[in-house]
Amino acid sequence: MDHPTPIQSAQVPLDAEAHCENPASLELERHIRADRTDSLDEELEMEFDDRRLDEWIADTGANAAGRDVDRKFYFMELFRLQGELVKLQDWVVHRKLKVAVLFEGRDAAGKGGVIKRFTQRLNPRVCRVAALPAPNERERSQWYFQRYVSHLPSGGEIVLFDRSWYNRAGVERVMGFCNDEEYEEFFRSVPEFEKMLVRSGIVLIKYWFSITDEEQYLRFRMRMHDPLKQWKLSPMDLESRRQWEQYTQAKEYMLERTHIVEAPWWIVEAVDKKKARLNCIRHFLDQIPYAEVERETVILPDRIHHPDYSRHPVPREMFVPDVY
Repeated sequence: MDHPTPIQSAQVPLDAEAHCENPASLELERHIRADRTDSLDEELEMEFDDRRLDEWIADTGANAAGRDVDRKFYFMELFRLQGELVKLQDWVVHRKLKVAVLFEGRDAAGKGGVIKRFTQRLNPRVCRVAALPAPNERERSQWYFQRYVSHLPSGGEIVLFDRSWYNRAGVERVMGFCNDEEYEEFFRSVPEFEKMLVRSGIVLIKYWFSITDEEQYLRFRMRMHDPLKQWKLSPMDLESRRQWEQYTQAKEYMLERTHIVEAPWWIVEAVDKKKARLNCIRHFLDQIPYAEVERETVILPDRIHHPDYSRHPVPREMFVPDVY
């Protein structure tokens, strides 16, 4: 039996209120509708952020043909997939699974946008993001993988790595932050490291987000001219733009050396951000067999009332000004 999507559920006809004879039920229905509408608005807020890129492309006369999937379909399918992610989350907790997902790709490839859609409806105590900064002096003296190990999932957890130990194969190699010996040792070690993780019971999934030279150029230009996104442009990002071909060579070598049966690479075509989000989430759901976990019926307990209790007044100056 087909279940309504969150968008369809949010669009309850006003006539439906006529069927709610109980005032309390009517009020609950209104709250549910408002909450579902708010969920839609949350995605729309991020959608407006993406629209600025499309508008800038149109203003500059760049070719934007074929960039977008149908917007209504995108929203409905995204919400449906996020509903499945919630079911998978429950299954991970129920079966105490350990899931680690690596998101790699060039700067401005859209990794962050996909991660946001992954985590948007999930419990942050179950699904968390690991986005490690550059290693400090102490970490540089450690075994290379050591600082990543503490972020690996325990039973009942999903960890999304926004960049990972593959920094050594990309930015560290291109920018000269590691020498040839360290670089080669990484490739000797990483297949064994990942095999160990898989043998320990971790489900390890690796995604590379692929964009074209032209698309990265457009996204960087967008960040330059958008005051809300200028913070995303670091000197390292600008240098990565100049070193496009070196990054390409490093990526090709990385895929060749680390695409193993136990932990293969999956390439996400990411020029169209919306397609990339849907395709990546759909593929992720296909990697872990799961079923819906039955939940016990929730019974809301009666609140305890004490006749002799009265709330103390709160001084008006403590409230945030009611500007809106």
